[in-house]
Amino acid sequence: MKKLKSLRGKTILVTGVAGFIGSNLVLELLKKNEVNQIIGIDNMNSYYDISIKEYRLQQIEKLVNEIKRIKWTFINGSIADKKLIYDIFYEFQPNIVVNLAAQAGVRYSISNPDAYIESNIIGFYNILEACRHSYDNEQSGVEHLVYASSSSVYGTNKKVPYSTDDKVDNPVSLYAATKKSNELMAHAYSKLYNIPSTGLRFFTVYGPAGRPDMAYFGFTNKLLKGDTIEIFNYGNCKRDFTFIDDIVEGIELVMQAPPEKRNGEDGLPIPPYAVYNIGNQNPENLLDFVNILQQELIRAKVLSADYDFEVHKKLVPMQPGDVPVTYADTSALERDFGFKPSTDLRTGLRKFAEWYKNFYQL
Repeated sequence: MKKLKSLRGKTILVTGVAGFIGSNLVLELLKKNEVNQIIGIDNMNSYYDISIKEYRLQQIEKLVNEIKRIKWTFINGSIADKKLIYDIFYEFQPNIVVNLAAQAGVRYSISNPDAYIESNIIGFYNILEACRHSYDNEQSGVEHLVYASSSSVYGTNKKVPYSTDDKVDNPVSLYAATKKSNELMAHAYSKLYNIPSTGLRFFTVYGPAGRPDMAYFGFTNKLLKGDTIEIFNYGNCKRDFTFIDDIVEGIELVMQAPPEKRNGEDGLPIPPYAVYNIGNQNPENLLDFVNILQQELIRAKVLSADYDFEVHKKLVPMQPGDVPVTYADTSALERDFGFKPSTDLRTGLRKFAEWYKNFYQL
């Protein structure tokens, strides 16, 4: 088990703070009431409904006003803006950086590749460079860089569950390629500049106020409008759905355990670098997932009790860039932190359905 370092009095920078994971992480940090200051940056792009991003920021503001002790600063800007990132690091001197800003989505990367290179490659490079220069003039610098990777890096690996020891050299989407690139870039910077960094491969994150481009949210929107939902690979896909609270708990633990700085026999730094899977370790068949979702939408009165789902379901072939199964081996996370995501799918979808009803005032 790793020894955890307290977050008490720390200054935390969270990129992608209006995003699903970023906003929930900040809310949890505020509730714990230990850190000194949180700086959040987000470019508030219109990849999906901005009102959900604004809602998430409002939840943060509300909690900040209740707590009052923790300093909170939101910056509307892009991590691809190098000067802005340098200015943020210079002004706030963050102790811990959590990079969650990224252009998400596998299918969108096929039609809009530029957005992925800008945010996921150039933006991440700017973060790495800012971390590097945080040590200039013998400053203490960034203690830990934690960044989002993705289960997409596993591509069409036949071996399951996916282990961080597996080779991941065959991405099937540009999105996956950018995430693998992030891991390689972070490793290089860890080796060259002794920057402690940890990558987290997230597995199908879901929950209240989630991303509308994710299946559970998109299906709900379509069913409510009476549209037909398409279930890919004729329903034979399996996904390791991971509830947002479990993801945030995992990030918080990892933040407190930067990889140790030490030198090898050659006197040079051994890269203080780690990668973990965060998944539920329990893949669900898409058809089973849809059945639970429809039951919970009826229970929450989002849909009527007599809704005819069969009429609104269509089984279709696999989409380009998609993979048939995602399945996390979380043994490293359990070994180092004694933690394993455990929220079952019904509980998670129930919380989503109840949030959906309230948010859209149905």
